[in-house]
Amino acid sequence: MKKIIYASLILFTGLQSCKKDVNWVTEDYTSGTHEVPSGPYVADNSFKIVAYYAEANELDSIAVEKYKMITHLHYAFAYPNADGTIKAIAKPANLAKVMQRAKENGVKRAISFSGTETIYSAVAADPVLRSKLVRNIIDLALKYDLDGIDIDWEYPRSNLSNDITYEAFMKELSAGLHTYHKYLSAAATAGVYAGGVRDGINKAAIDATDFINLMAYDGANWAGDPNHSSYKLAEDVLNVWLNQKGLPKEKAVLGFPAYGKDTGSPAKSMTYRNLLLRGASPEQNSYTVEGVLYYYNGVPLVKSKATLAKTSANGMMVWEFYQDANGANSLLKAVNDALGRAY
Repeated sequence: MKKIIYASLILFTGLQSCKKDVNWVTEDYTSGTHEVPSGPYVADNSFKIVAYYAEANELDSIAVEKYKMITHLHYAFAYPNADGTIKAIAKPANLAKVMQRAKENGVKRAISFSGTETIYSAVAADPVLRSKLVRNIIDLALKYDLDGIDIDWEYPRSNLSNDITYEAFMKELSAGLHTYHKYLSAAATAGVYAGGVRDGINKAAIDATDFINLMAYDGANWAGDPNHSSYKLAEDVLNVWLNQKGLPKEKAVLGFPAYGKDTGSPAKSMTYRNLLLRGASPEQNSYTVEGVLYYYNGVPLVKSKATLAKTSANGMMVWEFYQDANGANSLLKAVNDALGRAY
């Protein structure tokens, strides 16, 4: 084991605002020491079941046994500021509790970073601000003894040159996290629609990640199917990312929703757990509530996607942990059952 000193952080400006916004770090974090594991970083290429947990949702309504059904828990969200600092976590008690429950069940833990496209674009394009944000993110991961960090920048766009700055940001963050043997993942667009968003994540950025959570949902009427997360969409998302964008199979994690949407504009949505409470069947994929026809993923559809992921990807991801039902009709249970995974 060896130690590394972050003394170089003192060159950054605005440290007082950093201490104000990043209220989870110690006062001496700019000169603190952290253990660096010996040996090279080795990526985990095992099959993953990733669940995002949105901090606003009721944590205690998630059955404890469901933690055994996932391999990774991503807390959503932390947010960057325009000066490279990080906003304070809105519900630190929820963060501490969910991370502890995940740890007790052998689940790998990460915090997912979201935020406005404008802030990410500006910070990632400025080498000084970019490095400052990277160092703050790494310090957060060390402070909370996280297993990794997830980046949910929605969305880098090639027509705004974000593909270049996103690449620089992810490569710098990856190098720093891997120094401490922590992973870097990303949430990414479905990629089936041509344009700047699809091209916003290039091959070099892909190479910097350990895995990518593919948001194969919110695509109503894809190939004529009113379901916003059809099986056909899942197939096409994997085809684009693996065969056109160069995402290695071992890094591909197929996302599915634990909520339903109608086909209106703007679309209305309802969580899977609430749809079941209102009378929807876990064996079906659509249900009408108060005159609104919601399309969702039922148990059979999710099982078929899990089988697809087993052969064509290396993981499944759900948005969102709370929105899934507990008990026999859980979609995460369906994933595990389809994979033959004990829980």
